[in-house]
Amino acid sequence: MAFYFKEPSRTFSEYLLVPGYSSAECQPKNVCLKTPLVKFKKGEEPRISLNIPMISAIMQSVSNDTLAIALAKEGGVSFIYGSQTVEDQAAMVKRVKDYKAGFVKSTSNLTPENTLLDVLNLKEKNGHSTVAITHDGTPNGKLLGIVTGRDYRVSRMSTDLKVKEFMTPLEKLVTAKLGVTLKEANDIIWDNKLNSLPIIDKDGCLDSFVFRKDYESNKNNPLELLDKEKRLVVGAGINTRDYKERVPALIEAGVDVLCIDSSEGFSEWQKLTIEWIREQYGDSVMVGAGNVVDAEGFRFLAECGADFIKVGIGGGSICITRETKGIGRGQATATIEVAKARDEYFKETGIYVPICSDGGIVHDYHITLALAMGSDFVMLGRYFSRFDESPTNKVKINGQYMKEYWGEGSARARNWQRYDLGGDKKLSFEEGVDSYVPYAGSLKDNVAISLAKVKSTMCNCGALTIPELQQKAKLTLVSSTSIIEGGAHDVVLKDKTSS
Repeated sequence: MAFYFKEPSRTFSEYLLVPGYSSAECQPKNVCLKTPLVKFKKGEEPRISLNIPMISAIMQSVSNDTLAIALAKEGGVSFIYGSQTVEDQAAMVKRVKDYKAGFVKSTSNLTPENTLLDVLNLKEKNGHSTVAITHDGTPNGKLLGIVTGRDYRVSRMSTDLKVKEFMTPLEKLVTAKLGVTLKEANDIIWDNKLNSLPIIDKDGCLDSFVFRKDYESNKNNPLELLDKEKRLVVGAGINTRDYKERVPALIEAGVDVLCIDSSEGFSEWQKLTIEWIREQYGDSVMVGAGNVVDAEGFRFLAECGADFIKVGIGGGSICITRETKGIGRGQATATIEVAKARDEYFKETGIYVPICSDGGIVHDYHITLALAMGSDFVMLGRYFSRFDESPTNKVKINGQYMKEYWGEGSARARNWQRYDLGGDKKLSFEEGVDSYVPYAGSLKDNVAISLAKVKSTMCNCGALTIPELQQKAKLTLVSSTSIIEGGAHDVVLKDKTSS
């Protein structure tokens, strides 16, 4: 006989937080939003922690390299979408890893015998304005000089001109010896008014560069999420079909964490994928799994070895899984139950497996509700798709700027691997839509506003950290009439555009 849940499944909009006692210390400036991204044992620290509880959805219309860079600068992680070729996804990951680093290995290298045309072609290919000139054109050859945009003018020079005629030679460069600390290197850059500092070994061979822009970026983005080599942290989505080819390529590109992208994660397909990763790489490769909506699904993936688990089916704004297939669960109810299962699993095993609420976030306060209900962080799609940094087109619709936003289960994305149940390699029917969302500007500005609201609400609850919020939060269900009462009512609103 079928099992029936006694309580209806509920959404975030059906709940409110009841304020708690706020001490004088409860000020937004004192709130810390750091939260674990991957599992850890009791008494230990997670290998990766987020500085803000936000990750971006594994979607074509959301998570490319430009958004990944912008989000990592703010302290979150983007998961580069996997519904593209292995080569293209790995290239996106590599661009993120190459963007920000302390000691940057040179990927743009030529010899003195190359030409200005080679410099221009290399710049167009890699996007780098600094080219190392080595004796053999390799990243670790003997350094002979560098070329930057200040060394040539295309309008006044022949593209056939050899590099040795216009490069800045080694004797005119300020360099540092291998072994210099990052702080010392930045001091040299500052004292000599440099944009880049070549690091060379005892034989004069190039080791790496340190760039001024990286130092300034760190000062402007104090929460940016970096790996041990001072590179931005980035994730990537994988599927349960081509993981044997995709995972090695992503690891080679430098990916920090993976996540299985599937509409429903309580399956043998995910178990086989995680088992293969563990057989090949042990615990060195971190991989999240999901999605699930109950305790049984969580326990299954936790025992499979998932490093974090995503919660939610059918709650995304562009997702129509519930209406096409009749499966899913209200996001609030799913989060509450899985969080309870996570805590029980931790008590039993001493292993804390973070959970991610994925979908159902409509308003900024829903983020705080998800955290209060037990989620360690949230995955957002529509939210990030509205920003300058998302990969979609900005268009004008009826006088308003919009951004395109489509689901992975839509005919446009045709990400059949995400909805794969082992049958034909095709998308048999749609589980997502193609849509527009209002354009909202830059990621940095909007994330700052959203997190200011989260911090303010946490202070109202007397909490300065996410674990403290989960301990102190008091939640109440609200009626349909109280939801109306909670917004502006019984007034005539002024037109903001005319004021």
